[in-house]
Amino acid sequence: MITLQEYLTVAALLFAVGLLIVLYRNNAISILMGVELMLNAANLNFVAFSRHLGDMGGQIFALFVIVAAAAEAAVAIAIIVLLYQNLGSVDVEKAHNLNG
Repeated sequence: MITLQEYLTVAALLFAVGLLIVLYRNNAISILMGVELMLNAANLNFVAFSRHLGDMGGQIFALFVIVAAAAEAAVAIAIIVLLYQNLGSVDVEKAHNLNG
């Protein structure tokens, strides 16, 4: 039987890895993957607490987060494609020159 503390430990590690990726990578695709890891860590927390409390609210909220993450990923990938078309790279440091 997996305890709540074990779920929270795994979620904290996932969130920390995602945060480190977002902070220290320059590639836009890597940053997107880091954000997705952080969202999945939050989902793991929702589901773990939902299971611990015997309530379905956390699992339903996790489904809403998954839908929002899918929409966010679609928009982010479209931005990354346009960034690559304009600059020939997905380096976010080069995107600083695109301000209007």
